[in-house]
Parts: sequence; structure tokens; C-alpha cells
Amino acid sequence: MIKDNTKEFESKPIASLLWQYALPAVITQIIASIYNICDRVFLGQFVGALAIAGLTVTLPIMNIIHAFGSLVGAGAGARMSIVLGKRDIRWAEDILGNSTILTIFFGALFMSAWYIFSDAILGMFGASADTIAYAKEYMDIVVPGMFFTTVTFNLTHLIRSSGYARKSMWIMLSGSLLNIALDALFIYVLDWGIAGAAWATTLSMGFSAMLAVAHFVSRSSFIHYRMHGWKPQYRIFRNILAIGVSPFSMNVAASGVVAALNLQLLKYGGDHAVAAMGIANSYVPLVVMFIIGICQGMQPIAGYNYGAGLASRLREVFMLAMKVNLAIGLVGSLLVIFIPRYMAMAFTTDAGLLDLCAPALRLMLVLSPCIAFTITNSQFFMAIDKPWIAIVTSLSRQVLILLPLAFIIPPIFEDLGWSGLMGVFASHTVSDVLGSALAGYLLYTQRKVLRSS
Repeated sequence: MIKDNTKEFESKPIASLLWQYALPAVITQIIASIYNICDRVFLGQFVGALAIAGLTVTLPIMNIIHAFGSLVGAGAGARMSIVLGKRDIRWAEDILGNSTILTIFFGALFMSAWYIFSDAILGMFGASADTIAYAKEYMDIVVPGMFFTTVTFNLTHLIRSSGYARKSMWIMLSGSLLNIALDALFIYVLDWGIAGAAWATTLSMGFSAMLAVAHFVSRSSFIHYRMHGWKPQYRIFRNILAIGVSPFSMNVAASGVVAALNLQLLKYGGDHAVAAMGIANSYVPLVVMFIIGICQGMQPIAGYNYGAGLASRLREVFMLAMKVNLAIGLVGSLLVIFIPRYMAMAFTTDAGLLDLCAPALRLMLVLSPCIAFTITNSQFFMAIDKPWIAIVTSLSRQVLILLPLAFIIPPIFEDLGWSGLMGVFASHTVSDVLGSALAGYLLYTQRKVLRSS
């Protein structure tokens, strides 16, 4: 029998249900961003701008690793919600076991790739002679711990999809609090520098992974690790990867774009420009993670009701999530319009760096409602097993539009007598407009999903 914690998806009022699942998901997303943010705060205040620049170089690499966690976790979580809507517990346990197999495989894959090609990878992602030592020292410690990251991302998605949204949140929260405490100990007290940040991240994520695994072997869960779940099944692998390819491609694309942007930033502004982008990118995920948190609260509700054939509830949860996310985007826009310099001061007191951070924040986040619209559409179609619509929606803003604009706009700015560096930042603004327009068109083509049973 399926417990009431999933049956409520088809009976409880949508507004209270979305709040119940979105609030823990939002908190979880904010917590996830703290892993990187607190590292940058401590490094910026106690080590220096070059350490932040070195850490910024590692971000696209870490995003690729996180992408494998999203590939498995988001795909398995969305699929589990649909399966639970069909009342099939054994199938859900097969998803749990097979997703863990995929996590182990990808963890071994990226660890091997790093230790063989680390220098080439860092050069490709924009490390300079002054920052490569910081980046390599950090990644050599963090990469083994990234296995724990993918385990945690996968299992917390499944914990939330099976009806334990608050527990998923507490697992991430415990690791985040430990990360902050260890950052203070290793960087400020013991003066370990960037290695301290790496050890803090690795140990804290390992702790979260341990708690996540414990959930599925404890009696508190109605879905457990079973022997039948460990039998590899091509059908389940295919279903997980087909749905998860949307957030995976989005994360990988973001990493490729960041790498290209780092090269453009070095060209037009040097290491300080890379550091400014790193600080700005600390706030972009905060806004985006509020939005994704709402979407993750929507996902199990939408997936379950799609599986159960309840179209009116599916439409209601989508429209409510969209309204909330547009409001979140508006708040993000207002913050960067009025207080961007104060936001950057949390990371650095370097006056030159602050002068670069303020326009970077404005140009990258001023159209946050457009970002919210695009992400909500992408996440919705992923939740209802339409991965290719989700992929096109998510990739439009970051690859099809932003990447070429990052090379087209800076020379145009220089021809007009403006800063080429500001042109790199402004490419985000233009891509947000064009990406949301394409997302709107794709939503219109799929409108029948929200009308039919």
C-alpha cells in the first residue's frame, strides 16, 4: 500500500500542497548554493581576489559533475513520481536501485577523467598562470568528494519524490551547516587557504550522502533498497536518462558557456573580471535556485497527477508555480537595480573588484522574470516526461543564444566606444529576452497537455 504522503498528491488543495513541497525544496536549493558561496566569502575575505578567481575557474568543472547528479537524480525523481501515480512500489524500488548504479558509474567516470586530464581541463576552462595553482589544489581534494555530491543529489530527489520533502531538506541543511563550520575552522582558524575550502566541501557532502543512504535502509521509508532493485534494467536506465538529460544538458551547457565567458573575461578584463563574474555567479544561482525550488516542489505533484490522468490539477499546479516564480524573478531584478554594490561587498573589499561586480550583477539579473519563465517551462515538461521539449527550452537561453552573443556583442560595444567587458555581461541580458520568447512559443505548441486528460 502507498502511504498517505503520496496519495495526498491527488486530493489535497494544490496551493497548500505546492507550499508543502516547494518550501523545503527552495530551502534545499538555497542550501546547495551555500556550499560554493561560503567558500567564496571566506576565500575573498581571508585569502584574496586570486583565490576567488581560481575557484571561479573550477565552477564549470564542478557544474559538469553536478550535472551527472542531476542527470540521474532529476530523471529518477520525475520518473518515480509518475510511477507512484500508477501505484507501483516495486517499480519505484527498481528506480532507486538502478539510479544508484548509474551514480556509481558516473562517479568513477569523472574521477578517472580528472586525474588523467586535470591540467588540460583547467587550461580549457580559463585558468591563467596566476590562478591555476589555486584551482588545481582545490579540485584535487574536491573531486573524490564529488562522488558524495552525486549520491546526495540523486537520493534527495528520490526522497522528495516519494513524499519526504522535509527530510530531503534536513539532509541538505545538515551538510551545509557543517560546511560553514568547517570553512571557518579550516580557512580562518587553521589558515589552510583554498585547501581548507575543498576539505570543508568534501567532508560536509560526505555527511549528507551518509544521511541520504540511511533513509532508504531505515523503516521510516516505504521505499527501500531491495535485491530486485539492484538488477540493471535497460528500460529503467533509458527512462531515467531520457528525463534527466534536460537538467544534465542545461548544467553541461552552463559549464561550457562559463568556460567560454571566462576566456572572454580574461581577454577584455583579466583575472579581476573573472573574479567579478565569480561573485556575480554567486547571486545568480540564489535567484535561480528559488525558482528551481518552486519547480522541484511542483515536480512530484505534476508528475503524479500526470501519471494519474488528472489534467485539471496538472494545469493548476503549473499556473501557480509560474505565478510564484515570476514574482521571485521580479524581486531579483529589484535587488540588482538598487543595491548591487552592497551585495558584492559580502565577498570582497577590493574597490576595483567592486566596481566590476555592480554592473555585472545588474546586467546578468535585471531580467530575472524572463529567466523564471524559461526555467518553469523547462522543469514542467521534464516532470511530465517530455524531455525533448524541456531540453530545447533550457538550452535555448544558454547555448543557442548566450554563447554566440558573448562573442558578437563585445566587439560591437567597442566599436560604439563602450567597454567590451560590459558587452560580455550584457550578452546575458539579451539572451534572457530571446530565450523566454522561444520558451513561450514552445509552451504554446504543447498547450494541449494542459487541456486534455
